[in-house]
This record gives sequence, C-alpha cells and structure tokens, in this order.
Amino acid sequence: MSFPIETVRAQFPALAQNPDLSFFDNPGGTQVPRRVIDAMSHYWITSCANVGGAFATSQRTDATVAAARAAMARLLGTPDPYEIVFGQSMTALTFHLARSFGQTIQPGDEVIVTDLDHDANVAPWRDLEAVGAVVRRVPFDPKTGQLNMAALEAALQPGRTRLLAITAASNALGTLPDLKQAIRLAHAVGALVYVDAVQFVPHCPTDVTALDCDFLACSAYKFFGPHVGVLYGKRQYLESLSPHKVRPAKNTIPHCWEQGTLNHECLAGVTAAVEYIESIGIEMMQAYEATLGAYLLDGLRDISGATIYGPGKTERVPTVAFNIAGYTPRAVCEALGAAGICAWSGNYYAVGVMETLGLTEGAVRIGLAHYNTLAEIDKLVDVLQSLPKK
Repeated sequence: MSFPIETVRAQFPALAQNPDLSFFDNPGGTQVPRRVIDAMSHYWITSCANVGGAFATSQRTDATVAAARAAMARLLGTPDPYEIVFGQSMTALTFHLARSFGQTIQPGDEVIVTDLDHDANVAPWRDLEAVGAVVRRVPFDPKTGQLNMAALEAALQPGRTRLLAITAASNALGTLPDLKQAIRLAHAVGALVYVDAVQFVPHCPTDVTALDCDFLACSAYKFFGPHVGVLYGKRQYLESLSPHKVRPAKNTIPHCWEQGTLNHECLAGVTAAVEYIESIGIEMMQAYEATLGAYLLDGLRDISGATIYGPGKTERVPTVAFNIAGYTPRAVCEALGAAGICAWSGNYYAVGVMETLGLTEGAVRIGLAHYNTLAEIDKLVDVLQSLPKK
C-alpha cells in the first residue's frame, strides 16, 4: 500500500539520531515528532507561568491548556472539551476516579474487571473491596486471546453491577475485544463503563460518543506526545461524583478533577501530538500498521521454537507477545538489544494475562508503530532465527 514512510520517519529526530536502532518498544512509549519538541520548547520560552493571572504569560498558559483540551476532545470524539481531564498518568487518574466512585459504593455492589487488562485498570477497582464492593473477574480464552463475552454477560447483574472496567486493546496481546457489545451489555444492567484505551488510541480511530462509554483513559506518551494522562468522562458523571481536591481549587469541571498545577509545557506537546496524528490521518496509520502487523506475524511463525500468544492477524492492534523455546524472555530481549532492536520482556503490568497463560517470566513483546518498516521486521526475524537452538 502507499504510505509516506520516509516523510513520516523524517519527522522523528530520534530515528535520525539513532539510525541503528529499531524502536519496537512502542507499547511502553513512542518516539515523538519534531513538532512536539518544538511546541514544548516554545511554551517554555514564551508562556512559562501559572494559570489564571492578569498578565501575558499566564494568559498564554490559559490558552495552552484550552488548546490541549480542545485537541483531545477532537481526538477522542467528544464535542465538549470540558469532558477532558488531564493528570500525571492514566494510572493516577484511574485511582483518582475510582476513589471518588468508591464513595457511592454500598456493601455488596459489584465491579467487574477483566483478565485481559493492564493492572492500572484492575488494581484501582480492587481497592474498592475496602468499602464493601465485590470485584468479579472475567477471563479470556488463552488460545485465541479473546475476551470471554459469554462470561462477561453472565457476570453483569441488574441492580448489583455498578461498573465494568475493560480494555479497548490489550497492551500484551494486542486483542481488540468487542467493546461496543460490552458497553451495551453493561448499560443494559445499569452499570457504568470505564475503558482503558492506552493501547487503542495510538492505533485506531476513537469516538467516545459512538462507543457511548462513560469514561475512557489514555496516555499521550503512547501516541507520540509527552508523559501526560488523559481522562474522558461524561459530563453528568464528572459533575455528580465528588473529586478529592484542595479547598481553593475550582468546583467546576474539569478543573475540580485536576489535582495541583498541570504540566503546562507537556500540554503544549499534547496539542502538537494530536495535530501530528491529524496531519497523517489515523485511518491511514491504522491501515499501514495492519500491513506491518501481518508481516510480523508471518515472520514469527517461520521461527523454530516460537510460541505466539493472542489473536491472529485481525481484531488486534500491532502488538505481539511471544516466547522462544530454550530462552527466557529477558535473554531474547538482550540478544535483540545487542542487535539494536528495542523490545520489552516481562509482564508489562498485564498481570492477569500472564497468570492465565501460565508465563511466570512473561513474554517478549514487539509493538509496532506507523514509523516502523518492513525492513526492520526482517532484521528482527533474522536475529531471532540466528539464536542458537537449545
């Protein structure tokens, strides 16, 4: 397919600075385009101040925050920028929201989590057991990597289930569960839905309005921006829940949910990251990544001793977990690292995934982005094939 890969790669200084490195560690954090770096530097030079002041740099900072909110509203598909909350990280925002949601819990109320999720969308909800919540787990099929939708439907109970926490894309297996169906099932029993979209937003068009989810969280550093967490919440719930905040902080949304001073220079970078995605087109990025992902899976299947986990070429983002017989995941990544290939090993905080698969040391993870190439995948496969058989 036609994709301007050289034009894309030219926009990422790290790729030119490190020509011998292949960045397959993208699920842990992507590289950033020049415009993000420039936007953050420009903020420091022209606008470095706190918000709400009667002077120029403060007013420019107000505009920087507003622009980031508007950019994220576009990216996530809400017409209301005040449904966008910024914070330190997706994890911190989820704990923050869960703590406030816990104030509405009555003993015996139920919360559902999935074994496909990153622990950032499990641990905050398990904490609600301290206030009487019953936390139920929904499994996934270890052979296909697909969420067990029948088990999910059975777990959802009218009058008891208060919230479903579910991933939009597995950060370990790349699985895309049937999110729309899960949301419909949860809403049918009166439950709210909190979506972890950290691995979804960098790869797929996101539309919270079409999904009708109640909350959705993501991380800008996973979509070519700086380390900022982003939370979308329906206005009615952001206004009805009680956030924990200092007394002088505004009582109106979204400000009441944003604890302390925001990272303003990073918000300038968030806007630039969204504008970068818009300049390429998320649909074009998704189509190119699908080609890369299929090529990667084909290459891995040709490697003797390789075990690939998760779904096939469809219903997934281009994130693949695998192991090589006779090698620990860390040993494989050390061999890859020596060849200039960046990849992660371990559980990547997907505790339920590794428990289900019985992988005490986890797996090797290759996560592709739209700036990766077929040639880089060829190099990866060559290195893996050259590993001495054990």
